[in-house]
Amino acid sequence: MKFEINAQKRDTQGTGASRRLRLTGKVPGILYGGTASPVNIMLDHKELFRHLSNEKFHASILTMQLEGAAESVLLRAYNMHPFKAQVQHVDFQRVLRDRKIHMKVPLHFANAENSPGVKEQGGVVNHVLNEIDVSCLPDDLPEFIEVDMGAMKVGDSIHARDLKYPGGVEPVLHRNENPVIATLIVPSLVTEEEEVAAAEAVPAAGEVPTTEQAVPAEPAEDAGADKAEKKEKK
Repeated sequence: MKFEINAQKRDTQGTGASRRLRLTGKVPGILYGGTASPVNIMLDHKELFRHLSNEKFHASILTMQLEGAAESVLLRAYNMHPFKAQVQHVDFQRVLRDRKIHMKVPLHFANAENSPGVKEQGGVVNHVLNEIDVSCLPDDLPEFIEVDMGAMKVGDSIHARDLKYPGGVEPVLHRNENPVIATLIVPSLVTEEEEVAAAEAVPAAGEVPTTEQAVPAEPAEDAGADKAEKKEKK
């Protein structure tokens, strides 16, 4: 799926200028990278917000129409309002077709329901990671990486180096790094003995202290002051 976004250059900068842009339905942003200088841009909020709701938009090469020219870009960052459904700022990076990029790609989990661990052993899938950082040329960037869980049994786990990556795509990992992607575990069960112990730990209704009983006694020094005050009155 190809995404095309429209942007315009903006001359104004600063907090006040950005606030005024947002009031007109625009989102301030920046385009950087490649061999050209950074450019301050603005985009239509409705169009951008709609694209952001699509998972593929976050891990795809995008076509940006800017001042009559088309540029290949990546979405690098965006900031949302703390409690409004409003994009505050967005960053895009230019893409050069002959240079590798680092990109976080979604993980799609498949066939877990058909695995022996789920069908025969009653196991539960635990997704440890939902995306993975990969390196590749822009044209090789996948929309997602599939995690096949069809052969897993209870106690098994899948690591980053176990996945099958498309041609030209490799995970960005340190020398000995191999993080867990998913595991298949047995759901924790509460034994009958544990239920009985938990019930015994709860006091019976008659044993629960009343409000008066629950109020802490007066500190000794305050009580002494009250006695002295009564003597003076006598």
